Amino acid sequence: MQNYLIRNIAVVNEGRTQVQDVLLRNGRIEKLAPQINEKGNYTEINGEGKHLLPGAIDDQVHFREPGLTHKANIHSEARAAVAGGTTTFMEMPNTKPEAITQERLEDKYTIAANTSLANYSFSWV
Repeated sequence: MQNYLIRNIAVVNEGRTQVQDVLLRNGRIEKLAPQINEKGNYTEINGEGKHLLPGAIDDQVHFREPGLTHKANIHSEARAAVAGGTTTFMEMPNTKPEAITQERLEDKYTIAANTSLANYSFSWV
């Protein structure tokens, strides 16, 4: 996984906006600071004039796996969510068969662990 250092980006967090540098390693934010002088193997990006916003949480999605994957699946829907800035989803049961037993819910967690590009949770009611 590639590492990045984003310089001079307006970070929106906890009700404030501050111009900072952001160091990302292994797909995660490792450090935020007014100026980062890290040695390492990373791609540097000029963030001047741009904003970095927190990821959104969608607490009611209806994906189609298992059972209706001809329409969509957890991977395709999580990929679309991430492309739109959603980093976490909570899916409601809307599959055939419905994931309303512990066993079926565990199956969905296994599928998501292997295919989801976003953080996830599932509801059974």
